[in-house]
Amino acid sequence: MEIKKITIIGGIGKDGQPEKVERFDLNMGDIISIVGPTGCGKTTLINDIELFANKNTPSERTILINDEPIPDDFSFDPSKHPIALISQHTNFLSDLPVGEFLQIHAKIRGSENIETMIEETLDFANQLTGEAIIRETAMTELSGGQTRSLLIADAVIIGHSPIILLDEIENAGIHRTKALKLLKKYEKIFVFVTHDPRIALLSDFRIIMSHGAMQKMITTNAEEKMAAIGLKKIDDVMLEFRKRIRAGEEITDAVFSEQIKDLAGSYQIYLKRRKV
Repeated sequence: MEIKKITIIGGIGKDGQPEKVERFDLNMGDIISIVGPTGCGKTTLINDIELFANKNTPSERTILINDEPIPDDFSFDPSKHPIALISQHTNFLSDLPVGEFLQIHAKIRGSENIETMIEETLDFANQLTGEAIIRETAMTELSGGQTRSLLIADAVIIGHSPIILLDEIENAGIHRTKALKLLKKYEKIFVFVTHDPRIALLSDFRIIMSHGAMQKMITTNAEEKMAAIGLKKIDDVMLEFRKRIRAGEEITDAVFSEQIKDLAGSYQIYLKRRKV
């Protein structure tokens, strides 16, 4: 079944009242963020999507594919399941070497050129994390950032999942700028649960959650996209300091001043672009 879009039909919030966002569509190629404070229902929403809710969850939401109810084989046959959920919890992983883990998944998926796919997956993953992932390392020995990077790459390349749900990848040490740039090359639906302003502003639109309900949908406008460019430099500065501290360097006045000077220069460029 070729998936062209999925539809989320609103249900009820924690107070039992209908959600203000009654319905929205996700088309192939869309990137959406789900935002809101802790405990507002973000993870519940992506769980509803992953489970193909049909008014059978506490939220009473309904998920459609191509305007139709979900076929039974999508729900009960893992090989046909079109959704990959990359959650914050990875303690389910077996103690297999990375290469063997990827090889088994590729075989289950009936992939051709398995060795090429494994190499492409590792290359993708290693662009997302600062710690190189090698084939011989056991899955259970990977850091949180390495694990999440590998699972994202695996879902995109080997799993070839058309719909990918990512739960707070900013907490795993993943390079967010590279992640968004890489993911946009693939014609898939990406749904981010995030507290990160840059991820939110680089999405096509975002759903605002509160009290377990979808309250508002905001389409990213031109001004927000410009703001995201400025936030990228701030993000890059933070990553640079993180890298230096991890490497055991001391942060001197000269180093700090240099980074702040670059940041100020980026802000002036931002202002000039706003005037054009």
